[in-house]
Amino acid sequence: MTNVNDNTPIIVGVGQVTEQVPEDITQASSHADLAGQAASVALQDAGDSGLADHIDTIACVRTFADSTPTWACPFGMPNNFPRAVGKRIGADPKQAIYEIVGGQSPQKLVGEFFTKLHAGQCELVLLAGGEAMANIKVAGKQKVKLDWRETHEGQLEDRGVSDGNHLLTRLEFEHKLMQPMQFYGLMEQARRGDLQQDLGSYNRDMGECFASLSQVAAANPYAMYRKGYDAETLITATDSNPLLVSPYTKHLVAKDGVNQAAALLLTTVGKARELGIAESKWVYLHGYTDTKERVMLERAHIGHSKAMEQSLLGSLQQAGKTSAEIKHLDIYSCFPIVVSEAKDILGIANDDLRPLTQTGGLSFFGGPGNNYTMHGIASLVETLRADPGSFGMAYGNGGWMSKHSTGIYSTTPISDWQPSDSRPYQALVDADPKPEIDYAPEGEAVLEAYTVNYFKGNPLNSVVIGRLVGSGKRFYALNPFLDSDTLQQTLAGDCLGKTIYVEPDPRGNRYAYSRDQLSKFSPAEIDTFQDSYEYAKVERDGPILTVTINRPEARNALNPQANEEFQGIFNAYEKDPDLWVAIITGAGEASFSAGNDMKYLASGQEMWIPKTGFAGLTNRVNRSKPVIAAVNGLALGGGLEIAMACDMIVAADHARFGLPEVKMGLFAGAGGVQRLPRQIGLKKAMELMLTGADIDCDEALSLGLINYAVPSAQLLDKAMELAQAICQASPMSVRSTMELHNKTAHLASADEAVTMPHTVFDNLLNSEDFFEGSAAFAAKRKPNWKGR
Repeated sequence: MTNVNDNTPIIVGVGQVTEQVPEDITQASSHADLAGQAASVALQDAGDSGLADHIDTIACVRTFADSTPTWACPFGMPNNFPRAVGKRIGADPKQAIYEIVGGQSPQKLVGEFFTKLHAGQCELVLLAGGEAMANIKVAGKQKVKLDWRETHEGQLEDRGVSDGNHLLTRLEFEHKLMQPMQFYGLMEQARRGDLQQDLGSYNRDMGECFASLSQVAAANPYAMYRKGYDAETLITATDSNPLLVSPYTKHLVAKDGVNQAAALLLTTVGKARELGIAESKWVYLHGYTDTKERVMLERAHIGHSKAMEQSLLGSLQQAGKTSAEIKHLDIYSCFPIVVSEAKDILGIANDDLRPLTQTGGLSFFGGPGNNYTMHGIASLVETLRADPGSFGMAYGNGGWMSKHSTGIYSTTPISDWQPSDSRPYQALVDADPKPEIDYAPEGEAVLEAYTVNYFKGNPLNSVVIGRLVGSGKRFYALNPFLDSDTLQQTLAGDCLGKTIYVEPDPRGNRYAYSRDQLSKFSPAEIDTFQDSYEYAKVERDGPILTVTINRPEARNALNPQANEEFQGIFNAYEKDPDLWVAIITGAGEASFSAGNDMKYLASGQEMWIPKTGFAGLTNRVNRSKPVIAAVNGLALGGGLEIAMACDMIVAADHARFGLPEVKMGLFAGAGGVQRLPRQIGLKKAMELMLTGADIDCDEALSLGLINYAVPSAQLLDKAMELAQAICQASPMSVRSTMELHNKTAHLASADEAVTMPHTVFDNLLNSEDFFEGSAAFAAKRKPNWKGR
């Protein structure tokens, strides 16, 4: 055997567990139970002999239950998952670590702890993970309440759900892109477009690829679904195999309803010899690379991941190997594109006889949350032990081809093992061209990618990625609601590269294949007053409009429908030449407005903010008519943002003001962060915004946040008095004043603002009010303003 340094890291034990749902669901294993069982198997694989006593580090892959509220376990979870696993095997490690979310995390942990073992920072490391989603689902259906809560004392390094590599932006939320299969569907169709392949032949390729995986699963005793399929069965939509999103049927997506766990035992050559672990168990990591991808719209190519490419090729380069020298592979296989892309990157031909999976893949072996790749590595280790001297690759993928980790393994010793450096490969990813994003796209574009969402096997709607002709900027868009013609054209599958037309909408940009078709479904802008309102009271008194937020039972909080209603009201106000000043107030005395309706938000219903913002005001830029806020009570969060968007504030003396969003895991994103420092000064504004504290009326007055504080009974009278005083002035002059302020407000220098050229005076010069003002002054009479 080649001389190997004692600090060379190795894998010495692997374990896997798969459990079918028990007949008596009260006996079902929890996530920690399964992970503990897999850890026990890994210890036995390494020879045991009291090895648990020597474990100084346990690092666990994060369960789905702890990854997102969507997957929260209804039966509770351990407060310290690694120590819960340790207790089951009698281990009390110095260090317990709970890894971030992502299917790349098992391989990433191997690379991390091989580096730490080599540096002498630990001696015997257990990596483990487990999922019990099948048990959770069955217990839920049977309405059986299990108790999986556990409390364990001791240190825990909980790394949270994210490392700062964003998977989602607000654009994904706006376009209802929340499921991994939607993103993979978009990438799959983009790849098909790049290959210039028709839908039928591309689907057959997907089927052939996954059919070969299913045959491996059929022979794997650890597979959750031990059944082989032919390609036609996989791609043919039936009642039992419905389309979920195009181009995926149910058989082509990862199956998460599993009870599976896996564990790896890591140490160094010197420690393995000390503990008497047989050399026949040792497996070396010859190279590894971790990379991260951008958010979807910023990728140079939707159908190809540069980060995946660099992770795969980088690991080979670190190991000094070529793809042809890798005999055994386990490629992450949540969706067909991942496997197909890996084949392309590695130059693996369709007639290559090497299996692309050791397990059978996530659709057939099972998709145990973030932990699948640990099963892949465990299976690969067993294969390599049975084929000494051969090399194998394990590749893990997180998000939507967003986070990538690859390792090259072999029983072949390494005389001078050194940590791999992923930075050069990440630099190549970061240097890839980054398309700009258009957040309000409008005009002609080219369709780059699409997917169709299905419900019970029927097409529901489509989502596309396009690039604007001219600017080349990227965007998402939906087919207009009820626009079946556009949906059918997209379903036909020959739309890639075609011309589309797009227009912006806060509820999701809309697209169609012609301007006329798009215009048919463009919502009409409401700019006239309605006979009645659901969320508001509207009163006219000559040139003064009073608008009351009429939801006292909800503290005058606003849901999307209410915001749309107020948008129409203030559109009508701006358009009506006979209205010169508006007052906005809240019903009752308790609250002006609580801002966003948090109960509505928590209900899971569709959420959007109209283009003019909360109450139709917070994003209404360049207003030319004044609005006065009559704050009748609490003005918190969005309520204060509405008030600050007005030109003047009159407040009842019991009113309070604040931006408490930070106390609820949010921030004041509807103008609060931008306006409060400009209106009261930076230091006090930062105190209020960062602590979520509120202030009373007297302090608001002293800070200059409000104009007047009056007893509650006098509030509307004072607001009306102020409005009437404005109405004594020329409406055209008021409008010109506001227009010039709007045009110069962005300038920090007063000199720049004063000398900036503008045409505001031109409008005033050509108005009736301009001549009426001088005529009335000369005649010593009261002006008769026309507002035109």
